Amino acid sequence: MSKQKPIEAFRNATKGVKIRYAIASVIYLLFVIWLRNPVWLAGLFVVFDLYFTKWVKWAFWKKRYKEGEKRNTLFEWLDAGIFALIVAMIVRTFFLEAYVIPTSSMEKSMLVGDYLFVSKVAYGPKVPNTPLSIPLIHNQISLFGKSFESYTELIKLKNKRLAGFGTIKRNDPVVFNFPNGDTVVRNHPEIIDYHQIKRDMGDKNFKEWIQRNRYELVARPVDKKDHYVKRCVAVPGDSLQVKHSQLYINGQPAESFSGQEYSYTVVLKEQLSDRALSQLGLSAEDLGNAGKNQGVRGYSNLVLTQKAYEALKSSPSVVSITRNESYGRGCFPFSDNYPWTIDNYGPIWIPEKGATVDINVENICLYQRIIEAYEGNTLEVKDGKIYINGVQTATYTFAMDYYFMMGDNRHGSYDSRSWGFVPEDHIVGKPLLIWFSSDKDKSFPKNIRWKRLFNSIK
Repeated sequence: MSKQKPIEAFRNATKGVKIRYAIASVIYLLFVIWLRNPVWLAGLFVVFDLYFTKWVKWAFWKKRYKEGEKRNTLFEWLDAGIFALIVAMIVRTFFLEAYVIPTSSMEKSMLVGDYLFVSKVAYGPKVPNTPLSIPLIHNQISLFGKSFESYTELIKLKNKRLAGFGTIKRNDPVVFNFPNGDTVVRNHPEIIDYHQIKRDMGDKNFKEWIQRNRYELVARPVDKKDHYVKRCVAVPGDSLQVKHSQLYINGQPAESFSGQEYSYTVVLKEQLSDRALSQLGLSAEDLGNAGKNQGVRGYSNLVLTQKAYEALKSSPSVVSITRNESYGRGCFPFSDNYPWTIDNYGPIWIPEKGATVDINVENICLYQRIIEAYEGNTLEVKDGKIYINGVQTATYTFAMDYYFMMGDNRHGSYDSRSWGFVPEDHIVGKPLLIWFSSDKDKSFPKNIRWKRLFNSIK
C-alpha cells in the first residue's frame, strides 16, 4: 500500500478519527507548554502520523493482522505490557511515585513500613537529569550477587522543574534527594554519609580505608541520589534556632505535632511489662535502642511522643522521667566557630535565591558546599582571602532557594543538623497518603496496620 500524502490522509479520515486527533493534539500541546521546551513540538508530527498518515510503525513490536488472520496471544500481552510500562513511567516521572519509610526518623508521624504515595506535582516535577535508565528502578539494580547503577550518563540534562500546584510551606513533610548522596560506597548501605566518614577519618586514613577494604565509590547525579523524607521546618529566608531541644523559627516556638518524639531517661520502681510499653506505641526497635539504666530500673534512651510521655509520667511505677539533651559536637557546619549540638543549634539563616551574604574565613563553612557542590563554582581560601571562580570576593549571591529539614523523631533523626541545607533542585515531592502499612515486628496478617491504610499525611 502506497503512503498517503498528509492532506489526502486527513481528508479521507472519518469524523471520529479527526475528533480523537484534535483531543490528543490539545492534550499534547498542554504537555509541551508545561514542559516549557519548544523542541517537544516535533511530537505533533508523531501524533498526526499515528492518526492519519501512518508512515512509521511506532508500535514496532505489534503485528498488523490481515483480515481473518488469527491473532497471536503472546504479542497481544506484549503490547499490553509495553503500554502499561510506558504509562507507569510517565506517571512515576511526572505525577505520582510510591515510597516506603525505611527508618524511624519520622516516627510517630510516619512509621517504618508505611508505604506512601508521593505527589510530584505538589511542588512541580523535575525533568530527569539522566533520562536513560532502567524503567521503574531508581539508582541501583542487583544481578548475580553484585549491584550496578541502573542508569547511564550518556545523556545529561540540566536541572529543570515544571510548574506545580504550590510551593513548600513551613512544616510540610517533603521527600527529597539526600544532599550528601553525590558520592556513595557501593554495596555498603551502612555507610550512609561518605562525606561524614571522610571528615571523621581524615583524607589520608579515609583513602587507606577505602583501598584496604576494596570499596567502590560511585558518584551520582542529583536525580539518582537516595530519597529521604523529613519535615521542612524552615523555608528560604527563615532564621532557625534550637534551645534545649525546643525549635524556634524567626524567634517563635515552632509548631509541635502529635507524632513528634524526644528521648527520655526513665527511672522506675518496677520494670514495666512489654504489653504496657507496647500500649505506649513503642516498637521493638524503640525498645531495642532504649538502653537499660545501669544498677537502676528504667531506661536511659526511651523515645516517647508527648501523649506517651504524659501517660508514662502518670504511672505509679515511674520515679522520674527527664528529657535527654545532647552535648556532643559534630553538627553542621563542623567548625569550632559554631560549637552546636542537635539540642542547642544555631541561630542559622536559611539561604534564599537572589539574596547576598557577606563571606569570610570564619563563616565560609556555612556556605562552602552550596557554592561548590550545589551551585557549581570553584572556591579557594588563600592567605585569609576568598576566591570564587578565581575572583577575590567578600560576598556571595545565592542562585537557588534552600530548606532546612528535621525528622519528627528529634533525637533519632539524621537531618539538616547533621548535613546542612537542602537545595531546591533536590526536592522530589510531597507525601500524600499511606496506601499500605506493615509492622515488621509482627507476622501476617497481624502485621498489617489496617487503621493507617489510606490515611492522609500531615
